[in-house]
Amino acid sequence: MPTESPEHDGIQCEADETKLHVYIHVFLNHTNPTLFRSQVSGQMLVAELHQVLMDHEISCHCTCFSLQLGGVALDGLAELRCVQGMQDAALVKVVEDPYTVRDARLHLRHVRDLLRSLNPADAYNGVNCSSLSYLTFYTRGDKGLIYIITLLLTPPEHILPGCKDRPLTPLQPLSDDWKPLQCLRVLTMSSWNPPPGNRKMHGDLMYLNVLTMEDKELNITSSTRGFYLNQSTSFNFNPKPALPKILCHSLVELLSQVSPAFRKTFSALQKKRVQQHPYERIAAPFQVFTWIARHGDHTHDCVRAEETHTSRMGQDEHTAGQSRDWNEELQACRELARNSLQKRLHRERSVFRTNRDFVAAATQGAVAVIDGSVMPLNPGEAPHMQMFIWNNLFFSLGFDISEHYSPLGGNTAAHAAAICDLRGAQAYASVDVEGLYTLGTAVVDYRGVRVIAQTIVPGILEKNQEQSVVYGSNDYGKNVFTHRRLLELLDKTSKPLRIQRHQVLDHNNIPVELCSGIETKGILGNDGRPYILDLLRTFPPDPNFQFQETEERKEVPKECQISGYPRRHRHSLASLRPELIEAFVHEPRNNATLGADMEFRRGNLIMEACEAVGSVSDSCFDIRFNPDVFSPGVRFPSECVEEVRRQRRLLWDVAAFLLSNQIPAVRISISEVITRSAKHIFRTYLQNVEPAAFSAAVSHFLNCLLSSSSYATDSCSDELLSRRRSRRRRSNGSRVALLADSVWARLTPSELWGRIRTEAGEYYHYTIDRCVCVCVCQRVGHSLQRISLLREIAIKTGIQVQLREYVFDSRHRPVFAKEDVVNIFPVVKHLKATATDATRLVQHAQVAVQQGLLKEGHGLISQALTLFSSVCGVLHEDVCSCFRLLGRICYMMGEYADALSHQEKAVMSSERTRGIDHPQTIQDYTHLALYCFAGGRHSTSLQLLYRARYLTLLVTGEDHPQVALLDSMLGLVLHGLREDGFSLKFLQNALMSTAKYHGATSLKRAQSHHLLATVYESKGEFRLALLECHGICHIYESSKYLKSLTHQKVINHIDSNTPAGISPPKVCRV
Repeated sequence: MPTESPEHDGIQCEADETKLHVYIHVFLNHTNPTLFRSQVSGQMLVAELHQVLMDHEISCHCTCFSLQLGGVALDGLAELRCVQGMQDAALVKVVEDPYTVRDARLHLRHVRDLLRSLNPADAYNGVNCSSLSYLTFYTRGDKGLIYIITLLLTPPEHILPGCKDRPLTPLQPLSDDWKPLQCLRVLTMSSWNPPPGNRKMHGDLMYLNVLTMEDKELNITSSTRGFYLNQSTSFNFNPKPALPKILCHSLVELLSQVSPAFRKTFSALQKKRVQQHPYERIAAPFQVFTWIARHGDHTHDCVRAEETHTSRMGQDEHTAGQSRDWNEELQACRELARNSLQKRLHRERSVFRTNRDFVAAATQGAVAVIDGSVMPLNPGEAPHMQMFIWNNLFFSLGFDISEHYSPLGGNTAAHAAAICDLRGAQAYASVDVEGLYTLGTAVVDYRGVRVIAQTIVPGILEKNQEQSVVYGSNDYGKNVFTHRRLLELLDKTSKPLRIQRHQVLDHNNIPVELCSGIETKGILGNDGRPYILDLLRTFPPDPNFQFQETEERKEVPKECQISGYPRRHRHSLASLRPELIEAFVHEPRNNATLGADMEFRRGNLIMEACEAVGSVSDSCFDIRFNPDVFSPGVRFPSECVEEVRRQRRLLWDVAAFLLSNQIPAVRISISEVITRSAKHIFRTYLQNVEPAAFSAAVSHFLNCLLSSSSYATDSCSDELLSRRRSRRRRSNGSRVALLADSVWARLTPSELWGRIRTEAGEYYHYTIDRCVCVCVCQRVGHSLQRISLLREIAIKTGIQVQLREYVFDSRHRPVFAKEDVVNIFPVVKHLKATATDATRLVQHAQVAVQQGLLKEGHGLISQALTLFSSVCGVLHEDVCSCFRLLGRICYMMGEYADALSHQEKAVMSSERTRGIDHPQTIQDYTHLALYCFAGGRHSTSLQLLYRARYLTLLVTGEDHPQVALLDSMLGLVLHGLREDGFSLKFLQNALMSTAKYHGATSLKRAQSHHLLATVYESKGEFRLALLECHGICHIYESSKYLKSLTHQKVINHIDSNTPAGISPPKVCRV
C-alpha cells in the first residue's frame, strides 16, 4: 500500500467537489423566455458562470446581464457554493443590465468573436489566444466517444515507407465545408463617433455602420438600453430612430430582425459552432504561434481597427483606460491565505490568472518597444542601452549595458543572464517561501532582440540600484552586503534549492554571510516587502565551462580531462541543471567518493558516507552547493579555505557524473545543433536589417540555409521601386547592386554554413563535418531533411512562412520568395504557476499505479484533474497530463470507452496549448489510436496513425526510432483490416528500424519478426512465415531466453512423466 501523509488524506477529503444542478432562466426575450438546466461546480465563481452563459447556444449573443437568485443580484467574485440560498435545483435568472461605454465595446468585441468563431484567421495571426486543432477532422465526438466519419483505408502515398516527399498541405487539412460563413459584409465603427454632448444626454454611447449581405447600409446607435437603427448616412448626421423602430438589447437580435440573410447565416453558424468540441472554442491561457499558415485575405475587422487606432498603449483593454499595477497585483495574490485547500486554490488561481495577464501585457509591450512605439527613459543613449516603462512594466534589452557583464562574457553573458534569471525566479517561485518576493518576469525574443520585462519594485526608480541593495553585491564581490531578514528568508530556501550557506569577504575584509549567489541582490521596496532579483546564480556553476583557471590541475577528474575539459566558454554563466543535481544526489553509489562496499547500517559509516558526499547533515544525505566557489572576484575567509576546496571537489564530481553517466544516455541530435547555431547567427543578422526589408532579408537567410540554388532572391527588397525600370536596367546589374547595398544581402550559402560550423564548434563544442553541410545543401547522402530544419528554425526564431509546397532541389530558382515570409512572432518565456496540491496528488497516484493499485490511482488523478482545472482552466499542460494518465489507467483496466474520452481531450488540449505538430501531440495521437484499436474502432485508429506518422516524418524524418513503433502499429491495424499488402510494407520497415536502433538481437526485433510471421501466415505464405520464425528463434537463442524456456520445459516434462516414488534427476536451475 502506498504511504500517505495526513495532509494527503485531507486533500482527498477537501477535493470532493460539490456538484450543483442549477436551472438557468434566460429572461432576455420577453415574448419567449427560455429555461434550461446546467450542472455546475460548487467551486465555480459567479463570474465564471457568466462566461459559461456567454458561450451557451441560447444566450451566447448576450453580454450585459446579471445573475439573480431570489431577486438578489449575485456577487461576481463569490463561489456558487457560498451564495446564500444556492442549492441543488436552484433557479438562477439572467436579467438584462443597462450598458455603459465599456459594456458596449465588450459586447461589440464578443459579437465579432461570434461571427469569426469558425474562421482560423485569429489562430494564424496569433491573436486572442486562439490556436489550431485538427483532431475532429479525423474523428467526431458523440457523447465523449469517437466514431469514424467515412475515410479511405488506403494510406496516403507521402507516408509510405521510403517516400522522400514531405508535403506541407496535409499539416493543416481542410474539410469540405471549410469556407467560413459570412454573416455581414462590413461591421465597423461609424465616423460620427463619439456622440456629441446632447446625444449623450439621450443615452447614446457609440455609433456603428453595417453593410448586410443584401448590400443594405445600416447606421446603428448603441445606447444604454440597447441597439436601434438611426437615420444617419455617410454625410448626414441624424441620430433619431429610423423605421422600423426596433430596440434590442443585443446587436445580434437587431441584425436578425432587419436582415434575413444575417438571421439565416448566423443560425447556420451557430449550429456548426455548437457541434464543435468545447476544447476547440475555449481560449488558451497563453498564445500559441504557428510557424506556418495558409494565405488568407485581409478582411474588415472593426475591433482590430479600433484597438489599433485608439490610443490604448499601456492600458488594459478591459479596464477602460486604467493602467494595472502589476507588481502589487502579483504580490497581493501571493500574500493570500494558504492554510486550507480552498484558500490555497483561490490563491493559486489568482496567481495564475494575474501571471497570465502579465505575460500577455509583457509580450505586447516588448513588441511595442522593438517596433518603436514606446519612448525610452534615456533617449540620449545608444539604442541597445535604452530602457523603457510601458503599462507599469520595466523593459530592458539583452545587451551589456555599461560593461556590467564584461567579467562574465559581455553581450553573450547579458543575453544568457536573462534566461538564467528567469530559471532562478521560477525556482524560488516553486519553493514559495512566505514573506520572500520575486519580480514578475518574462523574456521575449523578437526580431533579433531579447527584451526582458519585469514588474517594478516600489521606489526603485527613485534612487540608484546601488543605493537600494541591502543584500548581495552589485560589483561582483567588491562591495558585499547582508541583511538579517533576507538571510533568514533565504535560509528557508536553501534545503529545497540545495544552496549552502557560506561566508565571503567584503571590501573591508570582513566576513559576510550569504545564502545565495553573490550576484543575487536583496532590495527593500517602499511597500515594506523584501525582494530578491538577479537570480542568475541560483543553480551551481558548471566547472567545465568557467573562465577562471583551475588552481590545481589535479582537482579536475579524469573523466573531464579525457573529454578535454575544462574549456573556455563564451560566458561563465553555464550552470548545472536541477535534474542533474537530483540525479547525482539520489544515485550516491555511482560516485567514486562513496566506495562500493560501504555499509550504511552502522552509525559511524553513515557519518563517513555523509561527509564523503558533502552532506551538511551527518545522519542523512543533504547535499548543498556553494554557487560562488567559481565566481570571479569572490574572496573567502581563511578559515573557509578547506570548505571551499571541498565544495569545488563536489562540483567537479557532479561535472564528472554528467560526462560519464548522463550525457552517454542522451542521443545528440545534429539537427538541433545546426538550428541552434543558425538561430544565434540569425539574431545578429536581423539586427542589421531595416524594417522595410524584413521579408526580403528573412527569405534570403532561409535560401542561404536551405536552398540548393546559388542565385540571389529574385525580388526587389523595396516595393516602391518600379519593376519596369528594374528590368530595363537589369543588363548593367543595377538590381544586383541594389541588393548588395544591404549588409544582409551579402550573405552567401557557403558563408552561412561556414559560420554555422564555427558557431557549433565554439559555442557547443561540437564539430560538424563539412560533408554534412554539403549534404544538407544538396540533399544527398544524409538523413537530415530540410523541411525539418525549416520547421525548427522557424519555431526558434518566430518566423511564420506561407503554407505551400516548397521545392528545395531546384538549382535555378530560390526556394523562398519574400511573399513566403508571412510574419515574425515573439518567442516568449515566462514563469509557470500551477496547483501544488494537485501536483502532490499526481505523485501519490503514480506511486499507487506502480504498485498495481489502478483504481486508487484513478481516483487520485481525478481529484488532481479537478484541482488543476480549478486553478489553470481546462486548457493547460497539467490538465492535459491528467487526461493522459486517466486514459492510460482506463486502458489498463479495460475501460476503453473512458480511455477514448480522456485521451481525446488530451489530444485537443495538447494541440491547443503546445501546437499541432509538437512531439507530445504526436505521442498523444499515437495513444489515442491505440485506445481506438483496443475499443474495436480500427478505421479511426488507422486514420490517427496516418496522422501521427505524417507528423513524425515532418518533424524528424523517417530515420527515427519512433517511426519503428508507428510502423508496427500501422502494420497490425492494416492486418486487422485485411490490407496485408500495406501491412507488410510498414512491418518490414519497422523490422529494419528496430534492428538499427535496438540491435539485431533485441526482443523488440523479435516482436517485429513475429508480426511479419503472422501476416505471412494469414496470406498462406508459410515459407516466409517460417523464415521469420527462424529469426525469432535466433534472437531468443542469442538472448538465452529460448534456452531458459527449453530448460523449463524439460524439467516439467520429467516431473509429469516420473512414476510415483521415483525422484527425478536433480537439475541445476539458474
